[in-house]
Amino acid sequence: MITAARMGAVDRNAEALGVSQKQLMESSGNAVARAVREEASEGDTVTVVAGRGNNGGDALVAARFLDAFDLSVHLLGKPETITTEIARENWAALEAANYPCETVADSADLEVGDPEVIVDAMLGTGISGDLREPEATAAREINASDATVISVDVPSGVDADSGEVPENAVSADRVITFHDGKPGLADLDCEVRVADIGIPGAAERYVGPGDLELGSPAPDAETRVFVIGGGPYTGAPALSAQAALRSGADLSFLACPESIEDVLAGYTEDLIVQAYESERLSTEEVDGLIETATKHDDVVVLGPGLGTAEETLEAARTFLEEFEGPMVVDADALSVVPEVETEATLICTPNRKELAGMGGPELDDLEAGADDIERFAAELGHVVMAKGEADVVSDGERTRISTRGTPGMTVGGTGDTLAGITAAFMKDNDPLNAAAAAAYANGRAAERLDRGGGLLASDLLDEVPEVVWGER
Repeated sequence: MITAARMGAVDRNAEALGVSQKQLMESSGNAVARAVREEASEGDTVTVVAGRGNNGGDALVAARFLDAFDLSVHLLGKPETITTEIARENWAALEAANYPCETVADSADLEVGDPEVIVDAMLGTGISGDLREPEATAAREINASDATVISVDVPSGVDADSGEVPENAVSADRVITFHDGKPGLADLDCEVRVADIGIPGAAERYVGPGDLELGSPAPDAETRVFVIGGGPYTGAPALSAQAALRSGADLSFLACPESIEDVLAGYTEDLIVQAYESERLSTEEVDGLIETATKHDDVVVLGPGLGTAEETLEAARTFLEEFEGPMVVDADALSVVPEVETEATLICTPNRKELAGMGGPELDDLEAGADDIERFAAELGHVVMAKGEADVVSDGERTRISTRGTPGMTVGGTGDTLAGITAAFMKDNDPLNAAAAAAYANGRAAERLDRGGGLLASDLLDEVPEVVWGER
């Protein structure tokens, strides 16, 4: 099963792989035409009712394969209001070839007649709920007909994710949906058939620009990121906090020992540094840190530069046990995750060595070992984003692989930028989607710099917003 949003991401990934939306529409239209030919006999009357989006475009393609029937095509609206170029092209092709086409400017003018088959292609998976005009009148006409109704992708009005069916939705006899089943179609009282339209498996398995759009925040999202790190190291938490800001966080707070407060504050005036008196993180600070994070509904990054002192690891355990919000666990804090039961929503970001240290698989090639990582994520009960030449992201059931990046990313600190990006993406988002999008953004930032060597993790900071806001 695939949700409407995920289907949109997969479509875009397919396009990035070289399979254009136009090719996919051609395949979808062919699938619809095959369904019509199965239901109708040569010479039967077939009526196509098409909306102005790509769902309607699929049916406009289908019309070119239905010359054996008494065909009529009704477009709900003016041709100039068709919303996508490829759908407009298919309408223009029908008009140029003198197919029997008419536009419906006023819903009162729609007459579906008495056909043997009606193709419902008014609204696709992106639009649901009570139908408005002209679709509402069209749906009444369709439902009152004795024709066999074939809906394209989803009956117009039905929510493809939830299965909610408004009273005035189209009642279909058959649904031809594409690529994979949709959760909301499972309980419909009609035949549902999934048509393979040629989307490569890599469009789902490998992270692409569709994943970036799906897993990154809206420009007006409100997010606070709270980085708990530093002690023996200062660069790591500073990179994470800055990367969060560059990825859409409104505020980035950094909790650290008082001894390094001035150093961290000196990296950039954009960071808000909150110091505690201990030389390193200890259990004495945990209650106050949890109170702050909970009060402000923060996404926490725990681990960058913390060090491995026993009192610090004990503090990390306590924080994990008691915090209940969203959290990215990185670097030195990762080793304690398998020991802890927590109500927090975690994304764990180990490199290969840290993955093995958590009790996960020992792998030289993360991509080849993706199934092993998936099994480990299932055992752990948290999202795992294993970092390497390829990043493997899994929640134990779904796994995605990001091959974006450059050899120069082996330099220290790129994992810290990844943790900050992930935190900025995590608020109000599916953790797997957020992690996959973050891996893509971090890797693409390095690719944009196009350096064979000499890359610094701090170089990524200027490129991250260009990816997040410019490439989706």
